[in-house]
Amino acid sequence: MNTPLIAPSVLAADFANIRRDVEMLNESQADWIHIDIMDGMFVPNISFGLPVCEAIKRHAKKPMDVHLMIEQPDRYLEAFRDAGAEVLSVHYEACTHLHRSLQYIKSLGCKAGVAVNPHTNVQLLEDTIGDIDLVCLMSVNPGFGGQKFIENTYKKVRQLKQLIVDNGASTLIEIDGGVNSTNAPLLMEAGADVLVAGSFVFKSEDPKSTIADLKSLQPV
Repeated sequence: MNTPLIAPSVLAADFANIRRDVEMLNESQADWIHIDIMDGMFVPNISFGLPVCEAIKRHAKKPMDVHLMIEQPDRYLEAFRDAGAEVLSVHYEACTHLHRSLQYIKSLGCKAGVAVNPHTNVQLLEDTIGDIDLVCLMSVNPGFGGQKFIENTYKKVRQLKQLIVDNGASTLIEIDGGVNSTNAPLLMEAGADVLVAGSFVFKSEDPKSTIADLKSLQPV
């Protein structure tokens, strides 16, 4: 079993000290920096957009994993690439032409991700899984940090892993929402590759140590 990639979510960072928090992530064992973009339409919250993404990029030394929780994401893909995104995830539920969106992301030189809401069946990705670099499984309802982890996620991870194997794909499975040191080993056992952690990291007494602890976990 590979060591999980850890992608702390800056949605839980201190926005007044974003440079400090990004530099902390640079010095930590974090692999990626996860950035949640919300438009107040696709999800009932507004987070931040291109200017903040660009500001994070000026200080980030880790790849930026940008999760677009927005309607009509194709309009902004190139702009977010230019703002520093290396992984770009669009929501299955927001894309009328998912295959086209995936091809567009790849043409921009980014890894193409698809995020799915808790109610969305992963089998809906069967026809595109070979084109997807990363599937971000939402383990809470998207829009707000600090929510309780949805237990059905373990089953979805196993189903998605089987779909990836059956199609000979190399897609990574990312879990976003409510991840902590208790459920992380169970998620890894089910097949998760990337763990997004927001509040669990940034609200801890020693975020760097918390990231190191997550990085060292083994599947159960």
